[in-house]
Amino acid sequence: MYRILVVDDDQQMRMALSTTLKHIGYDVDVAGDAQQALKYLKKSDYDVILTDLKMPKIDGIEFLTKARSLTKAPIIMITAFGTIQTAVEAMKLGAFDFILKPFSADALKKVIELAISHTSATRDLPKAEGEAPFDFIVHSQRMKDILRLAAKVAPTDATVLLLGESGTGKEMLARFIHNTSARSRGNFIAINCAAIPQNLLESELFGYEKGAFSGATRMHKGKFEQAHGGTLLLDEITEMPLELQAKILRVLQEKKIDRLGGTEPVDVDVRIICTTNRNIEEQVKEGSFREDLYYRINVFPIRIPPLRERKEEIEPLARFFLKKYASSFGKRITDISQEAIEILQNYRWPGNVRELENVIERAVVLCESDTITPDDIFLHNL
Repeated sequence: MYRILVVDDDQQMRMALSTTLKHIGYDVDVAGDAQQALKYLKKSDYDVILTDLKMPKIDGIEFLTKARSLTKAPIIMITAFGTIQTAVEAMKLGAFDFILKPFSADALKKVIELAISHTSATRDLPKAEGEAPFDFIVHSQRMKDILRLAAKVAPTDATVLLLGESGTGKEMLARFIHNTSARSRGNFIAINCAAIPQNLLESELFGYEKGAFSGATRMHKGKFEQAHGGTLLLDEITEMPLELQAKILRVLQEKKIDRLGGTEPVDVDVRIICTTNRNIEEQVKEGSFREDLYYRINVFPIRIPPLRERKEEIEPLARFFLKKYASSFGKRITDISQEAIEILQNYRWPGNVRELENVIERAVVLCESDTITPDDIFLHNL
């Protein structure tokens, strides 16, 4: 049973919240002020903390700051419309979310379930020292398994190949692997092999010496050297030309690079993560991707399923993006109607999570009430 700590100086509100949460099925403790709540946190562990923003002596903001040193549990702020900007500031300081008075039992249940699902999916995963919590919303067993795989490979230097359609979160997962590895204090450098012209890609990867070509007025370190001691993400590696693939293979084998115009090889200590949205095995068969390089980068493959294969994550993701953009745009939008949720869940999402984020951002801009409705949802019917 999940444990919730309710902090509110209003006895009637405190008791109402306690009764509602117990009825839902939670184990609840109540505190009449922040000082009492801090004493509870020193003695017990909680899954969620629900606190009023305006309290005497120690207000919600100060309580949030003090509580953060005692617990990693998500903290949800209760606020009135007049203090919504303060609630947004609280989120910047580490609050998980805020809920606007007056609210229904259903709205309270949803925000707590979202906090619990966000926490339980990542609770056992290691965090890099000094890093913010990992914002990868997972609500399906497949994605939880993927995060656990990523957490297992992260401490090693094994090359990882992330497979999946565009927009599924490959780069985010690559950053998670870096942030939970021993290289987290080093740089995370990403280069999109499809976005850079072929004639420039080699100099971007390996760098060049002064005078190597017309316009090279100084020495330039490439992405491999920039990532020395850290991680290099070769995004969409299957778009790389064959002649450059051979040079990448040499770097992986020898841990050395040659700058353009250079005379001596440069040692590099880099962990490589690659991504592709293509069928790389087919490209190997067709001859457009080197077989030896494929086996070199396919040490630890992780395939991220498209959003349409994990529909149970659509609603929590949509609500996460709603809070993000409502806060960013300063809009008083707190919910998504069930009709709008059904539209989102019945769509195929060819652009995956990235497309869902864009749809919700646009809906927040268009919404003129406190709830996103079907009128605010615009989808591409491809």
